[in-house]
This record gives sequence, C-alpha cells and structure tokens, in this order.
Amino acid sequence: MTHERFMYLALAEAEKGDSPYGAVIIKDNEVVAKAYNTVIRDSDPSAHAEMNAIRALTNKNKSPSLEGYIIYASGEPCPMCAAACIWAGVEEIIIGASIQDLIDINQSQIHLSCEEIIAKSSKKIKVTKGVLQQESIALFT
Repeated sequence: MTHERFMYLALAEAEKGDSPYGAVIIKDNEVVAKAYNTVIRDSDPSAHAEMNAIRALTNKNKSPSLEGYIIYASGEPCPMCAAACIWAGVEEIIIGASIQDLIDINQSQIHLSCEEIIAKSSKKIKVTKGVLQQESIALFT
C-alpha cells in the first residue's frame, strides 16, 4: 500500500467538490468510500468530504463503526470531521494539506489540529500528515 496512491484518489474527489476537499476511506487496501465537499449544492454546512464519506460508508454498512478503516483527506479534517472520525472509530487519518498549510495560504479554518481533538478523546487514532502536501495545497491556489 502506498499512501500516495490513495491520496491521489482523494485529490481527484476534491476537484469535484464545492471547495477542494476530497476524502477516500479504505480497508484492507481497498477503497470502500469516496466523497467530496457538497456544502453549497446541499445547503448543508456539515457536508464536508470526510462527513460525506463517513455517512455513505456507515449507511452502506448499516453500522456507525468504522473500526479498522483508514481515511485519506486532501485537507486536514476540521474539528467536526475529526470528531466524526473519533466517534466512528477510524483507525488512521492520512492528510495532504494541514490546517496550518491552509491558514498560511489564507483559507478560512478553525485553528485546531485533528491531533488536538484526538488528544482530548479516549480514542487513539494515528495521524500522518504531508502526503502529497504540495499537490493538496495547489488545489486551493
């Protein structure tokens, strides 16, 4: 498994969205869900790529648990999306552009990393940042 392979899929999803955020969820090296940001088209401020992917997969699985799953996100999950990953029990979050990367290029963000959110929870989720970082940042420029 290469992180880049799955992050490229998340970047491709991001290009479809209302803003350039894409997410891919995998299990056992297989893509099981893909999504992009639909906040504007759905008139739903919670319709972030990660939320859309989590909702699609938990609905498909008929279970709120995503234990053993890995999520790839073109941009670091916001506090809402990080909390959803916690509640779902996601095993790992792989990130392209960090919250700080996005702030540095003047993208509106809540300045709180997903690691900070996870640290305040009872879950232990591995976080890997910087996978295709420049390609992820380029979506916003």
